[in-house]
Amino acid sequence: MTLHLPDAHGTLRAYEPRTEPLAVTRESPGSAFTSRTVFSAAHVVADPYADTTPDSPAAVDWDATLAFRRHLWSHGLGVAEAMDTAQRGMGLDWAGAAELIRRSAAEAKATGGRIACGVGTDQLTTTATTTTTATATASTAPTLADVRSAYEEQLAVVEESGAQAILMASRALAATAKGPEDYLEVYGHLLRQAAEPVVLHWLGPMFDPALEGYWGSSDLDAATDTFLEVIAAHPDKVDGIKVSLLDAQREIDLRRRLPQGVRCYTGDDFNYPELIAGDDQGFSHALLGIFDPLGPLAAEAVRVLDTGNTEGFRALLDPTVELSRHLFRAPTRYYKTGVVFLAWLAGHQSHFTMVGGLQSARSLPHLARAYELADGLGLFPDPKRAEERMRNLLSLYGVNQ
Repeated sequence: MTLHLPDAHGTLRAYEPRTEPLAVTRESPGSAFTSRTVFSAAHVVADPYADTTPDSPAAVDWDATLAFRRHLWSHGLGVAEAMDTAQRGMGLDWAGAAELIRRSAAEAKATGGRIACGVGTDQLTTTATTTTTATATASTAPTLADVRSAYEEQLAVVEESGAQAILMASRALAATAKGPEDYLEVYGHLLRQAAEPVVLHWLGPMFDPALEGYWGSSDLDAATDTFLEVIAAHPDKVDGIKVSLLDAQREIDLRRRLPQGVRCYTGDDFNYPELIAGDDQGFSHALLGIFDPLGPLAAEAVRVLDTGNTEGFRALLDPTVELSRHLFRAPTRYYKTGVVFLAWLAGHQSHFTMVGGLQSARSLPHLARAYELADGLGLFPDPKRAEERMRNLLSLYGVNQ
């Protein structure tokens, strides 16, 4: 049945939903990939019945949240837990993230799934915000010692859970560091004490404006040199790097400069097919937020790549880029809204509610276009259910069909 979807100009246009999902097959549930290491950063499912406000601690539906992780593991994907996609610093505070890490790591152990978890310093921020870190006064601004201590606390939680650690970019360090030497000191300190090799995460300011000038400079060439200096000093403690700068050539240039054995995990949600496919000088592994809604399709594409069929891999994954670029368009940090919206339409959760009230962060035309693109790709296991939910949302906004 025809849906009438609003466009960016407020005009309704007719759309005919598909009737069948994309036929995605698997070799076997949970079977490991052989050519690439692939993580999906996973979203959290809010408790829709909790009496909360945007400033209160997150109320999480743990059953639905863990069920979604089992869904990703069932397709062979690793889970990158308590990352930006899980609304760290945008609705999920450190207390909630610590519980998420413990619960997900225990679930991974029980099911045999691979998991890596974010280590940050967000306990230093006392007030959650959906934009940037609250400005601290001189008397409350963290010191470098505070930043190290916060990182250490979170690293201990992740290591005790049995998960691999991902050292995330820190708003507090960005605000406190005077220059590259402070980054070298803090990261060197953490890497020396890490029990196992970690992933270093470079998140660009398009994802979080508070991270402008990370690694001690707004000049990306200078920042890259500092980043590589950290790695070169501790190559045995760095499993890999996750790069989220939305600049394909910069990522390619960076991965070619990595020490032997240090992986590059692309976090580029604009250019991931070409970066994962690689070239005659190397390739990127993946740690991507877009693989949350693309899970089964992404897994199938990587299995095709495992056979050496790069063209088949690109044929499956290239058509998804338009959807990804739509979800991650500026302001990029609100991509989580589209991710959760698609999870609701796909039937992974019973509602479109987010921690921090972030379901309001994207417009109806934006969501309508996300539905159209995802439906066109065949991402919804039950297209009829997705259509009905989209119809209900349109009705809620006063769009008559």
